[in-house]
This record gives sequence, C-alpha cells and structure tokens, in this order.
Amino acid sequence: MKKILVTGGAGFIGSNFIRYVLNKYKDYHIINLDKLTYCGNLENLKDVAKNSNYKFLKGDISDTKVVERLVKKSDIIINFAAETHVDRSIKDPASFIKTNVFGTHTLLEAAKARGIELFIQISTDEVYGSILEGAFKEDDPLRPNSPYSASKAGADLLARSYFITYKLPVIITRSSNNFGPYQYPEKVIPLFITNLLNNKKVPLYADGMNMRDWLFVKDNCSGIDTILHKGSPGEIYNIGAGHEITNLELTSMILGLLGKDKSLIKFVKDRPGHDKRYALDISKMKRLGWSPKHDFKSALKLTIEWYKNNRTWWERLVKCRQNIRY
Repeated sequence: MKKILVTGGAGFIGSNFIRYVLNKYKDYHIINLDKLTYCGNLENLKDVAKNSNYKFLKGDISDTKVVERLVKKSDIIINFAAETHVDRSIKDPASFIKTNVFGTHTLLEAAKARGIELFIQISTDEVYGSILEGAFKEDDPLRPNSPYSASKAGADLLARSYFITYKLPVIITRSSNNFGPYQYPEKVIPLFITNLLNNKKVPLYADGMNMRDWLFVKDNCSGIDTILHKGSPGEIYNIGAGHEITNLELTSMILGLLGKDKSLIKFVKDRPGHDKRYALDISKMKRLGWSPKHDFKSALKLTIEWYKNNRTWWERLVKCRQNIRY
C-alpha cells in the first residue's frame, strides 16, 4: 500500500492525476492538500470524493504545521501545488514566489525530517526559456523569462539541492503545455473554447506565431505514473508530446472544430517576455518505456466535447474570472 500526499490536487493536472491513480491502483491511498485558490476546485474531484482511498484537506503548502502533520502520514509526496498563470505572475510576482518557492521549501524540509520514500516536483518546460531550433534536454541551463517560470526554476533548484546535500530522493518532471478536461478557463485552450461557445471573440497575442508543444493531460498523468514507478532519484524527466503548432494554427483548429470563422479572432498586444517557442527532448522518458498515446486533434476534439457537455462547471468560473487573457 502506498500513501501519497498530492499537493495542489484540486487543480487541473493534480485532479486528473488523482483520478488516474485511484482508477488504476486500488491499494493506493491519497491525501489531497489544496489551498483552494481561484483555480482550485473540488468539483474537479466530485466523482471520487467518496472513495475510501481518498481524503481532502484544505491547507497551504507554506503552512509548516499543516505540512508536517500530513507528511508524517505519507510515503510519497507529489507536488503539483503552484501558481501557474504567466499573466498573473507579471502583475503579482510575490504570490508566485511565496507558493512556488517558499511552499516547495516547506515541503522539502518536512520530507527531509520524515525520511520520505520519494519526492516528485512537478515543473514546466518554461524554466528553460525559449528555443528557436531543436529541443531542450534535461541538463540544459535554465533561462526563465517570466516571474512564473523563474519561481518554478527556483523550486527546481531547491529540490535538486536537497537531493545533492541531504540525499532526499527527489525527482523533477518538466512537461510541455497541458490541455484537457477541468482546466481553468483562463489558459488559452479552455479560454478560447468557452469564449467561442458563447460567441465571443478570442484574444490572440501579437501575430499568433508563438509555438507550443501540446500535451494531453492524461498523457502527462501516465508519464508521472511511469516516473513514480521507474524513475531514478536525482533525475529530471521531460514529458512532451512532440506536437508543435503556432498559436494561430491552434486557434484556427479550435474555430474549425466549433464551426466558427476567423472573424472571431481579435489580435491583441503581445505580453511582456512572451517566449517564442518551447520544445522538449523526451528521449529519457522513452527509455523508461513511456510515450504519449493521444493524437492531438482527437484529444482536442475530446476536450471541446467536455466543455460543451459541462457548461455548469465552467460558466460559474467564467463569471468570476478576472479580465486576464491567458
């Protein structure tokens, strides 16, 4: 029996991962610690709320007493908890540093005291910065370009230092842009889908030529699962899909799948420090036996259908969403 503390489990990727684990492993017990900020939503886990192997506790990963109490009951920590929205980080860097850096430090200290079996730090490809050609490997230097990515890079370096200095069994994962069900409608794909379902225009930065690699969230969950069981402490693993498209191509695809025309695109001023392109080399993950299983267009269709069929989930969120593009 594994006892796993999942932090940030009411968010997008965390909630999908919890569901994935509970469905696959009947003898794994999960404690979900989440602060329930604006993008943390217990509706994301309504279907597993009564599972006897699942327990939710509201709390902040920066709260030492709460963290120490829960870590004492855990074998493994998987840290999804983070402020993640780049635009918000530009307006309010302090909250990102508090959660992403100080919060991770609090978890690492408790894990060290407990002698935890494994600590998985969930990170992002954005810590590498932008790359015009080729793909980032795990040992490439970190050159973050936003307060968000800088705070995640800081957390990664802290996690690595605890492996080197204290021999804490830490693994870091860095995934490309995730999409899928339960994603808060401020990120580009759910924002554009929900806007178009309401016949509203979609705000596209600059000329739309920024390029991203899109990873279906279920593929990320299976990747993290692979690392949980086959990964080596002290290592970093890139999790990507190898499907790069420009933001303009992505927008056109969403428009087409929803039967909308390009008159609904509104080109807007670019955001500061906007990375041109991300790309990950996933050779290391393939050596563990993992590869993405979902075709991008099919997964995008599934995502659109989910938002079509779950209006009550996102309409309430759209009403209280701040006026931030993505």
